[in-house]
Amino acid sequence: MNDSSPDRPTVPVLEVWCELQCPDCRTALDDLRALRARYGDRLELRLRHFPLDKHRHAFAAAQAAEEAWAQGRGWPYVEAVLERVEELDRKGEPFLVEVARELALDAEEFDTALIDGRHILVVDADQAEGKAIGVTGTPTYVIGGERLDGGKSQEGLRERIEEIADRLLAGQQA
Repeated sequence: MNDSSPDRPTVPVLEVWCELQCPDCRTALDDLRALRARYGDRLELRLRHFPLDKHRHAFAAAQAAEEAWAQGRGWPYVEAVLERVEELDRKGEPFLVEVARELALDAEEFDTALIDGRHILVVDADQAEGKAIGVTGTPTYVIGGERLDGGKSQEGLRERIEEIADRLLAGQQA
């Protein structure tokens, strides 16, 4: 997913430390959609996994999201799961496969990925990095070296992210 070729211009990165069973992350979807609409490819939104112990299916959901990225539909899958957090609470891992099927992804491969654990290292690495930089809850955003915690309140966060993104983009033009 990372293209560091010299021909590709560098764009600011907004890391979104997220958990797919988190109602606050679902609330943050509107802000993420607005940021994608405003910046398009001038701002890279990068999902980072931070499954919380209090949510039983969060770790499996993070692995399923990685499988969705492997199949080329990461963001649509993440959004579909977040929009239906209550169903994930009730149904667990079968729901993750159900969403894959609804999005015309290879649901059998999702099932296999959840069994064989092929994406565990990615999820573990994200969680470890999150802890190392002080992430304690979700959603948490990192942009321009600044960490913004949305787990307590998301009020004003999108505006702050836009200020930082605009500053970073203006610095690139200078």
